[in-house]
Amino acid sequence: MEQRNLIMAVVASVTILLGWQFLYEQPRIEKEMAARKAAQIEAAKNKPATVPGQPPAPSSNGATVPAPTPQATAPAVPGSGAQVPTAPVVGVPVKPAGPARAAILKKTPRVQISSDRLTGSIQLKGGQIDDLIFTDYRETLDKTSPNITLLSPTGTKNPYYAQFGWVSSNSSIKLPTPETVWTADRTTLSPKQPMILRWDNGQGLKFIRTIALDENYMFSVTQTVENNSSKAVTLYPYGLVSRTGTPQTLGFFILHEGLLGVFNGRLKELDYDDVQEAKNISQRSKGGWIGITDKYWLTALIPDQKADIQTNFRHNLQLKADKYQVDYLGDPKVIQAGSSGTVSNRLFAGAKEVNLLDSYEEYLGISRFDLAIDFGWFYFLTKPIFYVLLWFANYLGNYGLAILFLTVIIKLAFFPLANKSYRAMSKLKQLQPKMTKIRDRHQNDRAKMNEAMMQLYKNEKVNPAAGCFPMLIQIPVFFALYKVLFVSIEMRHAPFYGWIQDLSAPDPTSLFSLFGLIPWNPPEFLLIGIWPILMGITMYLQQKLNPAPADPMQAKIFMFLPFIFTIMLARFPAGLVIYWAWNNILSIAQQWVIMRRMGVKVNP
Repeated sequence: MEQRNLIMAVVASVTILLGWQFLYEQPRIEKEMAARKAAQIEAAKNKPATVPGQPPAPSSNGATVPAPTPQATAPAVPGSGAQVPTAPVVGVPVKPAGPARAAILKKTPRVQISSDRLTGSIQLKGGQIDDLIFTDYRETLDKTSPNITLLSPTGTKNPYYAQFGWVSSNSSIKLPTPETVWTADRTTLSPKQPMILRWDNGQGLKFIRTIALDENYMFSVTQTVENNSSKAVTLYPYGLVSRTGTPQTLGFFILHEGLLGVFNGRLKELDYDDVQEAKNISQRSKGGWIGITDKYWLTALIPDQKADIQTNFRHNLQLKADKYQVDYLGDPKVIQAGSSGTVSNRLFAGAKEVNLLDSYEEYLGISRFDLAIDFGWFYFLTKPIFYVLLWFANYLGNYGLAILFLTVIIKLAFFPLANKSYRAMSKLKQLQPKMTKIRDRHQNDRAKMNEAMMQLYKNEKVNPAAGCFPMLIQIPVFFALYKVLFVSIEMRHAPFYGWIQDLSAPDPTSLFSLFGLIPWNPPEFLLIGIWPILMGITMYLQQKLNPAPADPMQAKIFMFLPFIFTIMLARFPAGLVIYWAWNNILSIAQQWVIMRRMGVKVNP
């Protein structure tokens, strides 16, 4: 009885969790996306207005937008009597009605970016890194589909860019702004050819910015100021990432999409609505990093890991357009007359590949950079599972086969415990006739029935809770593997065999279109593919090997569980469903052998 209650509690918890996501959360997310899209369309129809006290900057459609204020100051530090500047809060660009991205890119002078993994450009006006496209990732499985675009310049639908520079509490010092046109020493930036930007403020200060790119997605930005004036100057280095518009997120509770960072060795994650509510969240840190993440992509600022910095998560709403910004401000740098000052920082703008992030963490000393991937509460399981899958995939050449081999490894690891549990269940099945007699004898007195059942278990030396251990062990492994399949970009578009061309996506076939024979696209809740059906069948067969519940109502509920799980898991990643079905097959084989050895009838 205790065994059944425990299993029922576990199953009910999983059912409620999954049902909440698909029956409530998903419709809510779709409704929010529709509302945001309507708001964006409405915002595009409005004309922008200038902000008093700020010079207007031209936008791509002839309107004006608020310009950034790079020398804005924050309240004085208590006891210091000095004004400490903040990183500039950049304005919200207007979404153009007409010009395409290509036309906007041609409007300003640029240095092209060329590498095996990235293409794009850096705008010389402002020195912004605002045009990045992945060469080895596409939007869909179709090889002719567009490449993934990460960063976009001001004037496009949703500007997303990184900016570096200096601020000062002395407003008389002329500093580079987004309107400053830099001079470049070359026309193309590549991993073998760094570029140098230069600008002279006419007051004796020369600004030099060296930008380098490695073979992957890491930019190194070194800023130097040469002071040829007669006075010392105090400047604060900053970096920021600005993103206009709230992107469409999947909304799954197991995946973080939004703003995040590691401060003093601790991860902090904020959803977009959290920042909308708070407006500005500040935090000091020694080293660390701060950025904005999507499911598979990350844009992160990485200051000197030994520097003390002030960080900010910001949100502004202008013209009904959401604008998010992450930034950091370094400690003041005093540059004496006739000398120079230099700061170095990095920008990661790329795919969240586990091995790549780990290598940056190790060789560049970036604090806990692997936490950019949302491995979740089961981090201690999720990441090792990923590395085992990666090792098998590299050896076998297929992540689907790697999942099958991983399942075998997991089964072998828990083989002794599973054997003990299956023996207990087999013993319970042998006792089924005696249990039925006890139930019939005490059907009107549940207390005596439970007492007689416990006495039977004691006499036969059977633990009724032993049979639930395999399920309890499988649940954390299930969620850890789910995490790996869901958040790891290595699983994205990874094929198996036959019709499964993306293990991170649901089985594309459907029972209700006769698996493609009928030219009809069923609604999503009817998309029940071949692998989910196989999983449901194996779950049913495994259930038939176990002793039936003594309670008729529990027996009916258990009878429907394979059907319920088939429907719920139909829209889960195909790799996870394949794992579950294969795990069931291995469990059936193991339990069948044990039952045969114990002389228990296999058929009910």
